[in-house]
Amino acid sequence: MEAIKTIIKKPACVPAVADAPAYWQDACAHLAGRDRVLKRLIPHLGDTCLSSRGDAFVTLARSIVGQQISVKAAQSVWNRFAALPQRMTPALVLKLKVDDMRAAGLSARKVEYLVDLALHFDGRRLHVDDWPGMDDETIVAELVAIRGIGRWTAEMFLMFHLLRPDVLPLDDVGLLKGISQNYFSGEPVSRSEAREVAQAWQPWRSVATWYMWRSLEAEPVVY
Repeated sequence: MEAIKTIIKKPACVPAVADAPAYWQDACAHLAGRDRVLKRLIPHLGDTCLSSRGDAFVTLARSIVGQQISVKAAQSVWNRFAALPQRMTPALVLKLKVDDMRAAGLSARKVEYLVDLALHFDGRRLHVDDWPGMDDETIVAELVAIRGIGRWTAEMFLMFHLLRPDVLPLDDVGLLKGISQNYFSGEPVSRSEAREVAQAWQPWRSVATWYMWRSLEAEPVVY
């Protein structure tokens, strides 16, 4: 494993990003000052940031639609699915016909997952109003009780909807690939090796993860 050096120098110039989370610039300055890779990446990739669509149901529904398919394919399926209801709300999704949802490109399993998600929201089984004050792991535990939502999906929700600053999605292929290419010269990395690299990123691991993704693909994904 290549040595990971802590840089005790003045951080690189951190560009301001419009509509960024309140912590974004402080996080970037902190990361650029502690991590040699991020010191290089942030000035070049600093014109984008995590952003929220503002709707918890839509964020989770998009993540279900995007499971196990490419970003391009996921966007295509989502566009067709989102055109079915008059508005993308739990109540209106529950009124959709299964055949129409399948025709939009959704698998039978994903249809079941989306219906279960809509039932949880429509039936007020989730503590949506309490999420801003709840800790990350409590929210993850609540979300993974919904069919089709695993830890990765819950962590994407923490990052993209709640904009939590210190999420480390170790099940994310892009994060592991980014660490591999930027810290290990392309050699495969284990979860434990990724966790070791990310120790220097705390308490801004969501931000560092964002830059690992951007180092692989310039076009940002928004769930």
